[in-house]
Amino acid sequence: MKRILEHGLSEFLIGLLFGFGLILSGMTDPGKVIGFLDLFGTWDPSLAFVMGGAVAVGVVAFGLAKKRTANVLGSAMRLPTSDDIDARLILGSVLFGAGWGLAGFCPGPALVSLGAGQDKAVVFVVGMVLGMLVFEVLERRKAKAIAAAA
Repeated sequence: MKRILEHGLSEFLIGLLFGFGLILSGMTDPGKVIGFLDLFGTWDPSLAFVMGGAVAVGVVAFGLAKKRTANVLGSAMRLPTSDDIDARLILGSVLFGAGWGLAGFCPGPALVSLGAGQDKAVVFVVGMVLGMLVFEVLERRKAKAIAAAA
């Protein structure tokens, strides 16, 4: 139980820090995202700097994580191992990018904006959750069909 509380607290604090960073950088404002994507209008490059900072932190963090066998709380270190680029990854990327461009939200900022009471975020988060549920149903059906064929 203590371990669960420690993990929950650390995850909460990390999420809080992430959300604060999104608010501070302005990334919870869909207008910032739309401004970044408006290459031929009033282009706003600030999102590129935020992404660059995130990538730099990620590179350092994953570099350090690869050298460890356990995380800082003592649990096993589980890092992604696949580097396959397939049709599912490309289609998912296209759908993610289209949704991001149309709504001005991606999941993290949408959840922070939802917590801040933005109406647009409610619509996006409901759509996001429904999309995840549809994906889960389709994946389970696919797994059952594969198991039945074997």
